[in-house]
Amino acid sequence: MQNLRSVLVPFEIDMALPPAGSVLRKAAGRSMGTTWSAQMLVPPGAGQGLEAALQRELDEIVAQMSHWEESSLLARYNRAPAGSWHALPPQFYDVVDLALQVHEDTAGAYDPAAGALVRLWGFGPTGRHDGAGFQLPSPIEVASTLARRARAVPQLDRAGRRLLQPGGAVLDFSSIAKGYGVDRLGLCLERLGVRHYLVEVGGELRGAGMKPGGEPWWVEIEGVPDAAASPQAMVALHGLAVATSGDYRSYFEHGRQRASHTIDPRSGHPIANGVASCTVVAASCMVADALSTALTVMGVEAGLAFADARGIAGRYLVRHEGGLREHTSAAWRELLQ
Repeated sequence: MQNLRSVLVPFEIDMALPPAGSVLRKAAGRSMGTTWSAQMLVPPGAGQGLEAALQRELDEIVAQMSHWEESSLLARYNRAPAGSWHALPPQFYDVVDLALQVHEDTAGAYDPAAGALVRLWGFGPTGRHDGAGFQLPSPIEVASTLARRARAVPQLDRAGRRLLQPGGAVLDFSSIAKGYGVDRLGLCLERLGVRHYLVEVGGELRGAGMKPGGEPWWVEIEGVPDAAASPQAMVALHGLAVATSGDYRSYFEHGRQRASHTIDPRSGHPIANGVASCTVVAASCMVADALSTALTVMGVEAGLAFADARGIAGRYLVRHEGGLREHTSAAWRELLQ
């Protein structure tokens, strides 16, 4: 049977063409433990220092939010004493503000303060699952980690733009920082006069305007590489962003079970709901990144109900008898052409 390809396009198209004389330029580098890239139609007079400016945007995010760098603001917050308040720069504030809102909206299915659980299962910066001496956590260890998390509730003072360390809260922005980095790359280009671009960090993407020839930035949505066949989908990133969470990106196997890096912060265990991947298309890549993780944790039934109630364009690929089944939200189907 022929494998049909779904095609998604935005509702509104801005037909403004790039300025005359615009030149296609490409840039790339490394950040957040992965790669980034940009394709951009640069108008005359706007091409100076673009690559360096993009790298600086990502370097600042790493300096603030890396859980690998001991000097980062996030790492310092995680080590800070109970009762201490921490003034937040704009980037950190934007991320934690959205992350805590998604945490509340999903009743804890998404949790930016689940860092201790991530480390317990060997997906943090130390005690890695692929390192010597790693052992699966015991039920007692999982329960005690969950109990400590329940007592350690970060509090965001939005008026003062500061964050309380209640004592023992461990932030981990791995499920949102890449998406935020993509958004920052786009905003950086727009500040510098570039409004037609496709930017990407670690496979999460955002596009604006058009590419040469007047076509939108067409991208293929990430499939599941360890599946025999994966339903294909293309999206026109014209004022849109896309992010995908997958159980194949980082995992280990114990017995016949797969322990994914996506931890359900409610149970304290890696997801076991059959979700191979979840993709979200949204105007903001930060939002898409966080929601793709949240929907992955929630599973198909609860996740689609959540997405449909909020107009979220989401697509699941679920493992089933050696293959994959596709499940999509109403908003996703509305984008199909």
